[in-house]
Amino acid sequence: MALLVPPPRSSPESDRCARWYDRELGWATTGTSPVRLPTGLSFDVLELPAAAGHATLRRVGRTGPVALTGQRMRLLVAAGSADELPGLLDWLEWGGIALDLTAIGTGGQITAPEPPGGAAGSPGAAFWLRPPGSRQETETSLPALGGLGSSGGDAPDLVRLVDAAATECHRARIAHARTHLRTHRPTGQPLAFS
Repeated sequence: MALLVPPPRSSPESDRCARWYDRELGWATTGTSPVRLPTGLSFDVLELPAAAGHATLRRVGRTGPVALTGQRMRLLVAAGSADELPGLLDWLEWGGIALDLTAIGTGGQITAPEPPGGAAGSPGAAFWLRPPGSRQETETSLPALGGLGSSGGDAPDLVRLVDAAATECHRARIAHARTHLRTHRPTGQPLAFS
């Protein structure tokens, strides 16, 4: 006998959130609590550690919308960009290097950040660092190959963004390894110098 679980009930906050994404940006939503944004339709996502993401934002400057969820940063890029990430990393000579840089594209989804100006969520909840603008502004601001946004605008270049993100992910990984070595050095064994 199968146990039927009722679907989660929506709340006024999640209904308001879903309406905002539909009305202001024309983005589809799924789920009720939390509301989710499907990727691969209006945008794809580059996801990386927050520390590497902040360093990337300082290096690149202009990007599309950027969200933070816990210790992960999500950079919105033009739809279809997730499919380009492995080839771009190879072309930029990052292929085969373990980076904590992933892409979420067709068939994926992210937790919808609280719309700008909304109430603060719980700790670790998704929120916008760089919120989307109007529907038209957002479509033309999504980083894409060749700097041509999803609707042909003058968007930031996806290659430059991926290169900066890969560099910062690698730097963060090296810094973490150095810290780990300093704090976990075996005791009783002298250091060898040559």
